[in-house]
Amino acid sequence: MAKSSKAVPTGAGLKTKSPGKAAPGAKGGDRLVVAQNRRARHDYQVNDTYEAGLVLAGTEVKALRDGKASLADAFATVDDGEVWLRAAHIGEYSHGSWTNHAARRTRKLLLNRKEIAKIERELGSSGTTLIPLAIYFKDGYAKLELAVATGKREYDKRESIAKRDAEREAARALAARNRRNRG
Repeated sequence: MAKSSKAVPTGAGLKTKSPGKAAPGAKGGDRLVVAQNRRARHDYQVNDTYEAGLVLAGTEVKALRDGKASLADAFATVDDGEVWLRAAHIGEYSHGSWTNHAARRTRKLLLNRKEIAKIERELGSSGTTLIPLAIYFKDGYAKLELAVATGKREYDKRESIAKRDAEREAARALAARNRRNRG
């Protein structure tokens, strides 16, 4: 009898796999992205990233599997040695009953003590904040990519855009040159 392959969940937000993900079955497993904070890398200079588990209700997990999440206004705080995700929107589960969750409730993040202590030290310097970058499923568990970041000034943002455009133009010129050399 042939071995059955592992079923991969398909949902509205689960079609994207993050770049640089580990091979299926390898240590780290697949990373199926549910929601990303696209403005975060534009508005902030990311200093350090962490992977945190999420404490979720059952209907929240089902809503995440349906791709109903947004990190647009979300942020995280450290209170009394615990890290909390605030203002993240996980939509109500469509087939939920009266036990459905509140969409913007505060959720606890799971990190070890050393990581929390390091985050607290980094947040002690002025201008740093704790922002969520992405919610994803890894090995069947909902995870959050969390970053300690510093806010960019307007001229830093313009500089980043100019650098990205210059790299894009260089890549186009190189591709055109390679096409001419092949033909």
